[in-house]
Amino acid sequence: MREVTEVTTSEVDEIISALTFDDRGLVAAIAKQWDTGEVLMLAWMNEASIRETLTTRRAVYWSRSRGELWRKGDTSGHTQQVMSFQADCDADTILLGVDQVGAACHLNTRTCWDSDPLAVCFNAAGDTGSDAGADQEGNASIER
Repeated sequence: MREVTEVTTSEVDEIISALTFDDRGLVAAIAKQWDTGEVLMLAWMNEASIRETLTTRRAVYWSRSRGELWRKGDTSGHTQQVMSFQADCDADTILLGVDQVGAACHLNTRTCWDSDPLAVCFNAAGDTGSDAGADQEGNASIER
């Protein structure tokens, strides 16, 4: 990744032309905290939001529900300063490295994954943290 202080109009055009948009003219955008790698949110971007994001270094998305540009933080004050912009190997997903101010989620949580009551976390190698129900080799047994 190359370091720049700004992106020229021709560079923005080149970036946009290299992206693969869906049939609605959108591309998925994942925002992560630039210095920690913490995944914050998933949103959608169109050509106009990408252009504005790259020229202002402020995250701008496309609101599918409102059908308009969504400048992150306009109503909440929870802004995202863009520190990096990159596309994945298929050029159909964008990864934004941002400096998040306040909550990233519209539910006022740090990330959009902080309030999922159905979330699960698998232990390494199926380790339950307990030897109950395991034989001497640590293989789980089923009691009938």
